[in-house]
Amino acid sequence: MTPLLRSMTLDDVAEVLALERTLFPADAWSEGIFRDELAQPDRYYLVAEEADGTLVGYAGLRAVPPEGDVQTIAVAPERWGKGIGRALLTALLDEARRRGITAMFLEVRSDNPRARDLYQKFGFVEVGVRSGYYVGADAIIMRRLEPIEEER
Repeated sequence: MTPLLRSMTLDDVAEVLALERTLFPADAWSEGIFRDELAQPDRYYLVAEEADGTLVGYAGLRAVPPEGDVQTIAVAPERWGKGIGRALLTALLDEARRRGITAMFLEVRSDNPRARDLYQKFGFVEVGVRSGYYVGADAIIMRRLEPIEEER
């Protein structure tokens, strides 16, 4: 069953932080960063929630037309391969389109082929590298231009 996607609220921050720290122990965002992100009018954050209320993913968008950035996207490891990342990314791209975004950017760890593959399937291409951006890995900068039909 596909989880429900809904807007992230301040009440979700504790659960999001727990997942963030599990997935990105060396680079985890703080509670303050998430709270600040949720307060920004040019941001759009979602959570993926199971029917029982368990949070299994989250994602965020920064939208300053004509450009946007995937700020973060994460899925609980036990739910990898179930389409949650695809659903979150689709929702971010749909919102970006509604906000007039024609160029989307993101940074992805160079040692995360699973995420890089997902982004490539959605039309993102590698355009640069930020050496040492993450603890223990470079960041691959990727860009996606509109219009493009992503695989859904």
